Amino acid sequence: MASRASFGKDTGLQTRMVLTIFLLGVLYVVFIGALVASGLNIGLIVAIAAGLFAMQLFTSDKIALLSMGAKTVTPQQAPELHAMIERLCVQADLPKPKIAVMESAMPNAFALGRSQKSATVCATTGIMELLSPSELEGVMAHELAHVQNRDVMIMTVASFFASIASMILQFGFLFGGDDDENPSMFVIIIVSLIVYALSFMLMQMLSRYREFAADRGAAVMTGRPSALASALVKISGNMARVPQRDLRAASEMNAFFIIPASAKSALGNLFATHPPVEQRLARLQRLEQQLQGTIAA
Repeated sequence: MASRASFGKDTGLQTRMVLTIFLLGVLYVVFIGALVASGLNIGLIVAIAAGLFAMQLFTSDKIALLSMGAKTVTPQQAPELHAMIERLCVQADLPKPKIAVMESAMPNAFALGRSQKSATVCATTGIMELLSPSELEGVMAHELAHVQNRDVMIMTVASFFASIASMILQFGFLFGGDDDENPSMFVIIIVSLIVYALSFMLMQMLSRYREFAADRGAAVMTGRPSALASALVKISGNMARVPQRDLRAASEMNAFFIIPASAKSALGNLFATHPPVEQRLARLQRLEQQLQGTIAA
């Protein structure tokens, strides 16, 4: 059996996660400083920020599952899915997460949770009907690799910064009044806009890289990169058949899905939550060759 370290220790991902949190932390300190300088009460600012952060960290996964209509299932309700994830957890030396199923024709899967012990992995009914057992195993291994890498928690924390800036930005536009009468609110709006834009860009860059890392972790965990590659081709190919209404309803979870809930990215790769499928397939093909010993690692 491969060692646990071989699955989750992606130096590039770990470095990017630390850098993202550091830069967002600096950004947030500047943001709080701007709010204080504008005359707002520092105690109130800290209390609200701390409360919202705790809510984001401890309840965001439950809220996301509820909003998506996903329900946790027992081994009696989904025996094959439970058995598959149990095998993968043993292979990766991970605690078994909660397992959820989402009633949707959209073929997709995602992982949520602030830690390995509190994680939940979810598969849609559409993906379970579409994929073969080996392909579904590759997808669930991808989600477990996210849990192993702890990047789900980092994305949850990172999204908090953008959420706060967005809320203050909307509040400022609604209640800011005349700029001449309330210049401090104008400053808050500008700073909030900058914080939101920079937070968004940092999250997108981390999100794209973490998908490569999870693909690699799944490939090593299962020993079959080709199965995951085949799954990605099927999922992306069938996404266009899903009604646009359903895709739009699920789009807020795009950063957590294995494939975004859209046929294609309208804004291009710069603002995409995931790298192009073609790039992921090319890396998986190279991993397949490495595992087969046909090329050097």
